[in-house]
Amino acid sequence: MDFIDYYKVLGLDQSATVADIKKAYRKLARKYHPDLNPNDKEAGMKFKQVNEANEVLSHPENRKKYDQYGKDWKHADQFEEAQRSQRRGSTGGFGGTSSQGYEQYADSDFSDFFESMFGGAASGSGGFGSRQTRFRGQDFNAELHLDLRDVYESHKRTLTVNGKNIRITIPAGVENGQTIRIKNYGGPGVNGGPNGDLLITFIINNNTEFKRDQNDLYKDVEISIYDAVLGGEITVETFNGKVKLKVKPETENGTTVKLKGKGFPVYKKSGKFGDLYLNYKITVPKNLSTKEKELFTELAGLHNKK
Repeated sequence: MDFIDYYKVLGLDQSATVADIKKAYRKLARKYHPDLNPNDKEAGMKFKQVNEANEVLSHPENRKKYDQYGKDWKHADQFEEAQRSQRRGSTGGFGGTSSQGYEQYADSDFSDFFESMFGGAASGSGGFGSRQTRFRGQDFNAELHLDLRDVYESHKRTLTVNGKNIRITIPAGVENGQTIRIKNYGGPGVNGGPNGDLLITFIINNNTEFKRDQNDLYKDVEISIYDAVLGGEITVETFNGKVKLKVKPETENGTTVKLKGKGFPVYKKSGKFGDLYLNYKITVPKNLSTKEKELFTELAGLHNKK
């Protein structure tokens, strides 16, 4: 297995901050994304490496192990446990390996040690090599960027993760920052161990006139001063269509009206929705004619006499 310098893949060095890693990953993931580079094998390989680099370096514990053990970072816990066992004077943990033999391993490349430790080279009856220790694969992390309208209804979507196409159902009502787990779509296990999982974090871009708070939606609606004073009927655009509403006479600026069930779908609860809250903003007429000004003046005089 050739060593891949994940820092170099992202164009960073080991002093990079978490923010640096996140910024570099997003930039390169967009650049090499398969949707933007169809049938480009080199871009596909770059995209895979960028994802792998982010999965390791964005996780503080994994990054610490990678900095210390390089490509063998996944086996760091087992290696350190082996070191502790050796220090305790254990003679059965490595198939009868002596302390002198262990020192030779410690002075050589870590990969040689791991190969003999886990790959069947050791032959002792109690050794790791003889029982082919199984290890669970690494979890993969990915971000999926969607618009708010994309998650109003459940739908299927095909994702490309590490060169593999995965078709998933995105449930309606997914929230920004929410993470879902897809079993067995992570890294391959070692020695027949189970695959890791794929964790997808949703980044929801709200480019609508609605504000979302969990399952409820909020929207400002302008009404004329005439409808506010005298009452009337207005047409309002909700998230999934238009509705007609009656405005009560003498409605004040900032009045809030609730439309039950016209909000956002509740996650994984089919047919259930939050509410839509409308905030009335009264508009003042402009460019009044002379006659209109006279009528408003008359109206003001009548009101002041009351």
